[in-house]
Amino acid sequence: MPKLNIGLIGVGRLGRVYARDLSTRIACTRLTAIADTDGAALERVRSEFDVPHAYADSADLFRDPSVDAIVIVTPTNTHREVALAAAAAGKPIFCEKPPSTSLDDAVAMRTSVEQSGIFFQLGFMRRFDSGYAAAKKRIDDGAIGDPVVFKSTSRDPYPPSLAYADPRSSGGLIIDMGIHDFDLARWYMGEVVSVQAIGGVLAYPDFATIGDIDNAVVSLVFASGRLGVVDLTRNGIYGYDISTELLGTQGTLRVGYLRETPVMVMTRAGVAHDTVPYFMERFRDAYTAQLENFARNVLDGREPPITIDDGLQALRIAVAATRARETGLPVQIASVPGGADTGDAGHADS
Repeated sequence: MPKLNIGLIGVGRLGRVYARDLSTRIACTRLTAIADTDGAALERVRSEFDVPHAYADSADLFRDPSVDAIVIVTPTNTHREVALAAAAAGKPIFCEKPPSTSLDDAVAMRTSVEQSGIFFQLGFMRRFDSGYAAAKKRIDDGAIGDPVVFKSTSRDPYPPSLAYADPRSSGGLIIDMGIHDFDLARWYMGEVVSVQAIGGVLAYPDFATIGDIDNAVVSLVFASGRLGVVDLTRNGIYGYDISTELLGTQGTLRVGYLRETPVMVMTRAGVAHDTVPYFMERFRDAYTAQLENFARNVLDGREPPITIDDGLQALRIAVAATRARETGLPVQIASVPGGADTGDAGHADS
């Protein structure tokens, strides 16, 4: 089987998962090179997965002739710089979500991809989860009639570090966490035209010191007039709880699960079961599937199923929702620059 030689940039928490998948779980990929500014992490991953080349500077990886394609798993606020360099090097790109925390940067990425003609696939792994993929097929097949209400919940079992959560690097709760739900909303229901949002620091007071929140509820209105709601929380202390419900005119679809192990303990004291620990366990297979899909798309000359424009449109919704939460007013998505009909993002950073 032909193999795609991958250069992986970023070997932190998620980057290590990608390194494992590219090295051991996907038959059509070979992890040829890695790059990261963290020397200790770089050496750990190089040694663990026997990677031939390791670079402290990603520019050296771009120049490595053994690298066929680039996978970007760096902090979100660095995606523009890395993606533009990868495009300039003529390397097909897979980039973890979101494309950026900044609409200006995301538009620059889209412009670079369009002008270079380079292959670019964005990483929204929930689309590759078996449950979410099955739900999409059922909707397309008309199993629930016309879906009229979209409801999605994302609850982390514990908060990230303040350094990670800082909106200057992550974009904040609504952008960093909610963008998965906004992508699903578009995938299932079509374009969003307006949002409203409420939120606050309700569980972890330290989040106020960085200007972020730990809970939010966002309501959506779609171009079709259909409705949606997304709730986000950092304090789902019982486990990692990701679920989506689509109410249709002829039925309802629910996606997600909470119990990790199919065992329940039933005693006089009560009935109990475990819960999903975190995203790496819940979406283990989805992460693998999306990387395999990327490699096969590049090797077989297929179009990317998730484009830079998908990421940009989801980011516009997230930016609009962030503004709506800050102002207390509804925000029209059309008022957020960066759409396909605009050539300039203006100054629309969140």
